[in-house]
Amino acid sequence: MSKPDELLVDVAALVESGRSNQMSLTVVTGGAVITGRLAPEAVWRQRVSEVLTDSARLGEFSAIFTATTREEGPPTHLHFHVARILQGTVGIPETGGMYRVSIADVSAWTMGDFSYSDH
Repeated sequence: MSKPDELLVDVAALVESGRSNQMSLTVVTGGAVITGRLAPEAVWRQRVSEVLTDSARLGEFSAIFTATTREEGPPTHLHFHVARILQGTVGIPETGGMYRVSIADVSAWTMGDFSYSDH
């Protein structure tokens, strides 16, 4: 979207307010379909930092995610956790991943997450 969808920005702002991390959303961006729950950016960054800290090869990147704070103004990105990229009848990764998606790059979206089948 050349101009981010104001309604989607409002949804992201409500999630950023910290009131809930239970909002399920599915977006189409760059030809990929991502489905999962949104998290406030600070929570998302903390979780990514924890995962990196636990990695023997990637631990040095951990501090990058805890050192940065969100700029003032409306949200510019969606922060998915427990999310999957839908590919055919499969959700990747099976356990759910963490994705950061620019709101400006979302071409379509819907409330809720799509179910998938890994069989």
